[in-house]
Amino acid sequence: MPAYIVLMKLTTEGARAVKDMPARIDQGIKAFESMGGSMSSFHVTMGPYDYVGVGEAPSDEVVAGFALALASLGFVTTTTMRAFTREEIGAVVSRLP
Repeated sequence: MPAYIVLMKLTTEGARAVKDMPARIDQGIKAFESMGGSMSSFHVTMGPYDYVGVGEAPSDEVVAGFALALASLGFVTTTTMRAFTREEIGAVVSRLP
């Protein structure tokens, strides 16, 4: 399955409800899994992003839907990146003219 990195920032509403953070993280991971994804790593971070999730999903559409679902709750904003393994990028590079 394709890999994805999701960078998340708390909104003002998310910061106000910070005590609920552990439960919201668990709910988010379960929601991602219910959509067919699997979370391999999740971290609460210091710096420009508050959370970083690394996982796999069957398609870009699944991840886009998940990001929209998260955004609709109002607690975080997301930046999502498709991540390529060394093997995958090797195949991409081998097709270059």
